Amino acid sequence: MRITSKGQVTIPKAIRDQFGLLPGTEVEFVEKGGEIQVRKVEGGERSRGREIVEHMQRPGAGGTNRLTTEEIMRMTRGEDWGTGRLAEDDHGDAR
Repeated sequence: MRITSKGQVTIPKAIRDQFGLLPGTEVEFVEKGGEIQVRKVEGGERSRGREIVEHMQRPGAGGTNRLTTEEIMRMTRGEDWGTGRLAEDDHGDAR
């Protein structure tokens, strides 16, 4: 295995699967006895949706409007806020 010019290395899939290292999992590098260990950071797993909500709720993160997770999901799905149905364009097609 080689380290790329960006300092990256690919963790083999079998090891990722065995230790539950999913995309976005936080890991840390620890020196121990002259060797480097890669460890999964405990409590480091958060869903992307949770990260977005937390970011939007921070003071100064783009205004004072604090959306709920449900409101963000409706926006993501393109639903009409009043009906919960997908919005339609001028041709009657769902967008």
